[in-house]
Amino acid sequence: MFTGIVEATGKVISIEKHGANKTFWIESSISSQLHINESISHNGVCLTIEEIQNNTHKVTAIKETIEKTNIEEWQPSDMINLERSMMINGRIDGHIVQGHADCTANCNEKNETNGSWEFTFEFGKKFAPLIIEKGSICVNGVSLTAFNVKKKKFTVAIIPYTFEHTNFCAIQKGSRVNLEFDVLGKYVQRILSMKKSAT
Repeated sequence: MFTGIVEATGKVISIEKHGANKTFWIESSISSQLHINESISHNGVCLTIEEIQNNTHKVTAIKETIEKTNIEEWQPSDMINLERSMMINGRIDGHIVQGHADCTANCNEKNETNGSWEFTFEFGKKFAPLIIEKGSICVNGVSLTAFNVKKKKFTVAIIPYTFEHTNFCAIQKGSRVNLEFDVLGKYVQRILSMKKSAT
């Protein structure tokens, strides 16, 4: 479980393909502090630490994960947002994030607005019921507030600190990102769909 508050960024050092899976070595300032079998959010995707060497760590994405995220597009030297799992005895500064990306979205617009940035993303229409105006959305592992919400689009505002300390600085028009919708909205949608199917 995560909060969507990025702790550090990492750099993809190498990629290996093993059948339908992909293994990544990531270099970061927190890699040496991690533990084998620890769950870490990588661009909003929960991956398990398999090996640690000095300031790098190894993770593997299976076919299911690759198909539902932008991991297929990761290349050596790409910047990845990293977050360790939340601690129960601390404040939750973002929102509850599972690290289970629901889908990907394309960046349609990137605009600088006098010191901050606004990004507009387009996603699959079947996920439209899971996002609301001023609701929480997780983009590449970053907890954000959605506004200008349409059927298949939403906008987020990025402050300078977030822009400089996450990979939002590398997102351009046409970039594909990972989305995780608010888990509370998913449960509400499930309950309503079950009631509807029962009638």
